[in-house]
Amino acid sequence: MATDHPTTAGWRDQPRYPDPAIQTLDERFDRYRVFSAAVERLHTGCRWSEGPVWFGDGRYLLWSDIPNNRILKWEEETGAVSIYRRPSDFANGHTRDRQGRLITCEHGERRVTRTEYDGRVTVLMDNWRGKRLNSPNDVVVK
Repeated sequence: MATDHPTTAGWRDQPRYPDPAIQTLDERFDRYRVFSAAVERLHTGCRWSEGPVWFGDGRYLLWSDIPNNRILKWEEETGAVSIYRRPSDFANGHTRDRQGRLITCEHGERRVTRTEYDGRVTVLMDNWRGKRLNSPNDVVVK
């Protein structure tokens, strides 16, 4: 069936703005809403996803599919989704450091790591005052 407007990654037709799928539950937040933004599903098949991090310089998005023990990668130019790392040690939260490297919280190894440019993984922290971390979840680089 042909449509008179573009479709998104196989999920639904591209909406008009503002996107009717975005609803304001408390009007006090309307001032933070970007009315030219729309909801677009990039991928299905994850059991539980968290920790998205955007690599604008590479035009790709990484995120964790925690129960499936993997980090996935979506490429903006092609729309392709691939496995970035498996196993991921049940990676959760991600960010980038000031040099653009990936920083990851890992539940499985109970640590915070940095992925070097060559792909090596460096442990940044796995204990505090001699006690192992529990399940690091979210991370911010200051």
